[in-house]
Amino acid sequence: MANNTAPGHSSSSDQARDELFSHILRCGVLEAEPEHQKEWIDDTMQYLADRYLDLSTEDLANVRVLGERYCQPVVNRAPAESVSA
Repeated sequence: MANNTAPGHSSSSDQARDELFSHILRCGVLEAEPEHQKEWIDDTMQYLADRYLDLSTEDLANVRVLGERYCQPVVNRAPAESVSA
């Protein structure tokens, strides 16, 4: 997703991404079960495709990947074991 817009102007891909993230937060998708997240993202991506007609299939796929990654839980690192001297 190259940014070919003038400074201060966001591309349709950026706007679609931001709108998707906003919807994810407002709709509580982060707390949903994975199968419900997928269903929700399917429906929302259809909405975004209808709303942002200038986005290519590839652009929409990239926005979807970002949304799916955004919904994934944060991986906590296990605490490092202390080394006894």
